[in-house]
Amino acid sequence: MKRSARALVEYWDRRAPSYDTKMAGVDRRFLADSRRWVCGRTRGATLEVAVGTGANLRHYPRNVELTAVDWSPAMLDIARQQANQDGRTVTFHHADAGALPFPAGTFDTVVCTFSLCCVPDERAALVEALRVLRPGGSLLLADHVASSSWWLRAVQRAAELASGPLQGEHYTRRPVTTLAGLAITFEESERLTLGAIERVHARKS
Repeated sequence: MKRSARALVEYWDRRAPSYDTKMAGVDRRFLADSRRWVCGRTRGATLEVAVGTGANLRHYPRNVELTAVDWSPAMLDIARQQANQDGRTVTFHHADAGALPFPAGTFDTVVCTFSLCCVPDERAALVEALRVLRPGGSLLLADHVASSSWWLRAVQRAAELASGPLQGEHYTRRPVTTLAGLAITFEESERLTLGAIERVHARKS
């Protein structure tokens, strides 16, 4: 792992113990509905990329076979605790979103929520997500993206000047623009909160 990537992992490891407490208000007000939207569309063998502390786990249907990865060991430890509290069986792996440890065509569904903003290479993560999907499988995303409002985009750009170097977090990405060049078909796409949150259901061709 490159030094810059190690620094980011260490950053998220440090944040892990207090992350849920600090994010509780934001998650409840702005993110929870998108988590339900994404998880409610999952079917069959499902992979969650960058599971973090497991905020999505309670929203999955009970009949999905769930696997989850994250590159932060501390985040994974908390996600495991969350799965135990929810009484949910999850197979956890320590892995990078840009280099998933699974054969091609392993999963019926791949999920990533509010995490593509933080991966070093967004395109590599999306390419990997599609690689491990079976043909016809669903890719389900939700993230904060470049707003459709010019003044909020200006705020996002300013915030990114600090958040990018510090924690690798980007506010001006928009995954659908990357997906448009890959082998997918868009099923659903919605933008919320001045266009700053976007959720997407795409299907692998």
